[in-house]
Amino acid sequence: MRVRHTQAAVLMTLTLIVGGLVTLRAHHGSFISYDRDKQWTAQATVTEFRYVNPHTQLFFETRDKDGKVTQWSGEMLPNPAQLIASGWSRKRASEALAAGTVVNVTALPAKAGGNAVLVTRVTNAKGEELLGAGPPGGQAPPPK
Repeated sequence: MRVRHTQAAVLMTLTLIVGGLVTLRAHHGSFISYDRDKQWTAQATVTEFRYVNPHTQLFFETRDKDGKVTQWSGEMLPNPAQLIASGWSRKRASEALAAGTVVNVTALPAKAGGNAVLVTRVTNAKGEELLGAGPPGGQAPPPK
């Protein structure tokens, strides 16, 4: 009888571990939705910043050389726990990325197209990194 309980406990533990790994892979697998070969950097104006789980969000607009404005929505790599650990409280991050703030954004475009991006780096006008944990990659102009 004891062997049966041990086997059941082992089976249940393995099921929970495998289930957790599948869930983790599904969440972090979403980053494959972005094209790492088409990373771009552009000057942008913040329209909104959301300090939310599981990843913070940055909404911004860019202007092309003809003055045409494009609205973007971006998921950011650092989550709130990572931001807090690196000294970026909700207040500090929200103040640094207040609506109207001009920043440089480095992003990976969504493979599906549209105006959704993975924001990998944000720097202020002085070139100081505000938020970011992005992969290195090639620079290309933002899509039109």
